[in-house]
Amino acid sequence: MTSLSELPIRDDLRGRSPYGAPQRPVPVALNVNENTHPVPEDVAADIVARVAAAVGGVNRYPDREFTELREAFARYLGHGLTADQIWAANGSNEVLQHILQAFGGPGRTLLGFAPTYSMYPLLASGTGTAYIAGTRDADYELTPETAAEQIRRHDPDIVILCSPNNPTGTPLPIATVEAAYEAARGIVVVDEAYAEFMPDGEPSALTLLSGRPRLLISRTMSKAFAFAGARVGYLAADPAVNDALRLVRLPYHLSALTQAAALGALAHSDEMLATVGQIRGQRDRLVSELGRLGYTPHRSGSNFVLFGGVEDPHATFEALAERGILIRDVGIPHHLRVTAGTEAETTAFLEALAALGRPGRAADDEQAPGRDQDAPVDSDA
Repeated sequence: MTSLSELPIRDDLRGRSPYGAPQRPVPVALNVNENTHPVPEDVAADIVARVAAAVGGVNRYPDREFTELREAFARYLGHGLTADQIWAANGSNEVLQHILQAFGGPGRTLLGFAPTYSMYPLLASGTGTAYIAGTRDADYELTPETAAEQIRRHDPDIVILCSPNNPTGTPLPIATVEAAYEAARGIVVVDEAYAEFMPDGEPSALTLLSGRPRLLISRTMSKAFAFAGARVGYLAADPAVNDALRLVRLPYHLSALTQAAALGALAHSDEMLATVGQIRGQRDRLVSELGRLGYTPHRSGSNFVLFGGVEDPHATFEALAERGILIRDVGIPHHLRVTAGTEAETTAFLEALAALGRPGRAADDEQAPGRDQDAPVDSDA
């Protein structure tokens, strides 16, 4: 059997590992930042009916411009947006890939601020774009001054800001987005995959779109909408940006079934987002209880919590997995990340963690080898 190393793949892909989180059949999976609440039955029934209706026309190609869906996203986002300012694709990762295909490429650079979403450098690599890993302030914050200074120093073609940041959960000040845009000469992308989990009244970068044609706001239905399996991401930007993305998208890239399912979910957005408040409550509970257990949780504006003070992340990860609880080792020394699930799931995690004894030590005191301090961050957006 031929091995990967024997194939004539691109030199810059040799030695790389594919993206992916551990997948194990466990009772409580809190490792990939999904909304663990199921889609309400009445909403699911309507979505199924819409998909069934779409099946009747699958002998024809779908609407290449997904016009009805763009109109629905514009209504959902508000801020005076119109359909010609909306783009969509199969998950926000494909949206970001389109951006890099259109505005990145050989001889161009993408600046991110580490630690951040591990797909950014992978998407850059896949499009021949050089990735620059910028740095953050203490406690994973990113101030306007820090962002602007690095943008001016590196002069990237694309800047990407994760708001709130993954895997740290850190909220991004709107002033940082403004400063980044003023400092950049190229495209500025704000990845708002977890925007719905921010506190009420917290401004989105959508408020900055007017008069900023190089500003792009990426969103997803995977998190707050509990629609991860449907793979729907979308973007708000100047209409000219969508014209650029049309140059690189594959023909009919959004299937008729995907469009129908997304329209069904958006038609019930209030019901689909009804669990957001509960998830925020469990997130805040995690922060409180992890501190009480002796760990160091970081502030979070998303649906997960990164916590430090873990003596051996790998050993703790495995010990929890043995108890049927799957969380995430994101490669940050002495840290682990846990998704805020249902009240029952959160309770199961906290009880299992407490049963392990003092922070970072499994109940039997056996320590597995620690992760390399220089290991890359691995996380989901």
